[in-house]
Amino acid sequence: MGTNNRLMFNDISFGKPNPDCDNLACKGYVDVCEKRIYDLQQLLEVAQMLCSTLEFKRLIQSVLDSCTAQFLVLSAGVFLRDTIDSDSFNLGGNYTGFDIESGDKFKIHEDSPLIEFLEKNGGVYSPAELRGKLMAFLPERERADAENDICLLESLSTSLVVPLIQSGHLEGVLVFGEKIDIGTDGGESSGYYSEYDKEQILVMSSLAAIAINNAALVERSSTDMMTHLKFKFYFFNILSDKMNLAVRGGESKICVLMFDIDFFKKFNDNYGHACGDYVLQTVASIIRSNIRDTDMASRYGGEEFTVMLDRTGGEEAMNVAERIRKKIEEYDFCYDGMNVRVTISAGVAEFNPARDGGISPKMLVDSADKALYMSKRNGRNRVTFADSSVIDADSQPER
Repeated sequence: MGTNNRLMFNDISFGKPNPDCDNLACKGYVDVCEKRIYDLQQLLEVAQMLCSTLEFKRLIQSVLDSCTAQFLVLSAGVFLRDTIDSDSFNLGGNYTGFDIESGDKFKIHEDSPLIEFLEKNGGVYSPAELRGKLMAFLPERERADAENDICLLESLSTSLVVPLIQSGHLEGVLVFGEKIDIGTDGGESSGYYSEYDKEQILVMSSLAAIAINNAALVERSSTDMMTHLKFKFYFFNILSDKMNLAVRGGESKICVLMFDIDFFKKFNDNYGHACGDYVLQTVASIIRSNIRDTDMASRYGGEEFTVMLDRTGGEEAMNVAERIRKKIEEYDFCYDGMNVRVTISAGVAEFNPARDGGISPKMLVDSADKALYMSKRNGRNRVTFADSSVIDADSQPER
């Protein structure tokens, strides 16, 4: 081994410049190695973070935060399927930093030439590179659709497009916004990604694709296919976690709403089970559209639904429940050309960690259930709060 190589080896082995090595190339090589070691440590931390949660919304936020921090971009987003049977990849609320009113209008159909290309080829591309590759082989009739999708990405000031592929299946499309200009010695522009950057991004995208795939499997196994709401068991798991966090924090209140469709049996008896399914799906959609992303709705059983409102007190929860009740009462339910009137009854229970530390998730839901039955007993189509008089009541009306 030559003298310079031995000195270089010593520099790398001890992780610091050797004072006897005055070779600039040697020191530069050490700097490169130290940076790569740092980057590997960062990727390990990212991998650990992505493996620490299967809650879909938290996972996506972790992916976005990691991308903006690791690769110095001002914004990032992920196009994902909203539901299992969705026919498009949507940005929705899966973004950070983009200056847009809503991500709901940013959609790419699953049959788009862009999606087909990304799923087949993988890789990392700028919008200009995608345009060049797609226009080179697409027939004339498909170029307009591809151009529209690329223009959609460019409207987000996208600097890079990265397909998230797991086992040959496209889980989503990761997009980076404008890259931060930190002033490189080589004079590259602020949007420049080196080949090393792209290698790191591919590793990150592989980690993200695996994590999203795992979370999607949990999402599918915990979601009712008819209503697209969570199952009861998953609702209790998340409610338990949130209540434990609230107790440790000592401040945040949590509320549970319980809804029951009034006289639901008549829809099945008078109009058939397809009508009952339509009512269930529509009510679930109204509930889902009137709560926040941080909240959770579930199909508790039959025609019953529960909602967990995180960081919410009793008064605000009553307002949410009343808003949902009123929306359903005013909604024009039309099945097979027939208008059917649908109303719901509701019960609301509050968990205050400073007062209710010994309350279990089941006890909290039971309190909301008792308030629901009080709404039934008092005429239906109303909302009742679970105060002490309601919780102590034993009588339950027939549904």
